[in-house]
Amino acid sequence: MTLLQETLQAILPQDQEWRDQAKNRLDQLTMPHWALGRLMDLAVDLAGMTRSMNPPVSRKAVVTMAGDHGVVAEGVSKFPSEVTPQMVGNFVNGGAGINALANQVGARVVVVDMGVAADLSAMAKSGKIIDRKIAFGTSNMAKGPAMTREQAVAAIEAGIDVARLLGGEIDLFGTGDMGIGNTTPSAAIVAAITGISVATVTGRGTGLDDAQLDHKVKVIEEALKVNQPDPHDGLDVLAKVGGFEIGGIAGLILGAAAQRKPVLIDGFISTAGALIASTIAPSCRDYLIASHRSVEQGHRIMHQHLQLEPLLDLNLRLGEGTGAALAMNLVEAACRILTEVATFEEAAVATADK
Repeated sequence: MTLLQETLQAILPQDQEWRDQAKNRLDQLTMPHWALGRLMDLAVDLAGMTRSMNPPVSRKAVVTMAGDHGVVAEGVSKFPSEVTPQMVGNFVNGGAGINALANQVGARVVVVDMGVAADLSAMAKSGKIIDRKIAFGTSNMAKGPAMTREQAVAAIEAGIDVARLLGGEIDLFGTGDMGIGNTTPSAAIVAAITGISVATVTGRGTGLDDAQLDHKVKVIEEALKVNQPDPHDGLDVLAKVGGFEIGGIAGLILGAAAQRKPVLIDGFISTAGALIASTIAPSCRDYLIASHRSVEQGHRIMHQHLQLEPLLDLNLRLGEGTGAALAMNLVEAACRILTEVATFEEAAVATADK
């Protein structure tokens, strides 16, 4: 049995009995019924995910997957691919947005080289990043498949492996990404899986003007025409129009779900990974928490398809895992509501009908 097959067999839906226990306690807390709204909904989810009335969420990590994209040759980004390894260096040195926000919530930042088009072996040997490089960037999806199906499986299994590697010391995962041009394959993924038009799901990425955006849409439409990805086969979509870091994110999600651990999904690229993962294993959706809604116009469509409602809406568009880090406080808050707020009986407070 392959690692992917073994992982898929281990993914089970949330446990309804634990959800019922959590709801029963939350119904009796010393406050008007469900007065903390979606935080209480999240507490029920956490109990169902972890099979616990004291869901473990204190040990946190944002896993930032990095990879480059051959489609950048089509002029879909304002920045060159050289920025990807430079930003990986910035992550390692603690100078990026994700470092600041992860530090604020006490989360580790784990950087994984999934397919950066540069030699990062020195960083890997020194333990600063995890090396799971599939290749030095994907092929140009506007001309043919971004990768082989075997590479797609390898990318997902690399993400699963990272989840396993960290699983003994991490309770709550956050997904992150780094890869110049990666909003292009992400838009292709959401168009392929949902069937919604490329123009509707494609945004400006790093700040494209109108003419550049029109060109980006045409490139994605060409990639879908050339490759004809099967919307019901997540591996096929990933292989034909995806990215190595997107496959790594999908694998991380599957690996965390197999361990019954919650995963905070970051922005547009991370949610493309979630689309791939949920197409392969629909039950993994039970372990997804949408951290925020980004300004990328296709992000809302992704959330609708996954039936997720994001916790935050702050006009974020950075990626890296920044939205996931910001939402980690809310996950911990939900857990504390479940475990620390007294019931009316425990506090000897009269209920409204007494």
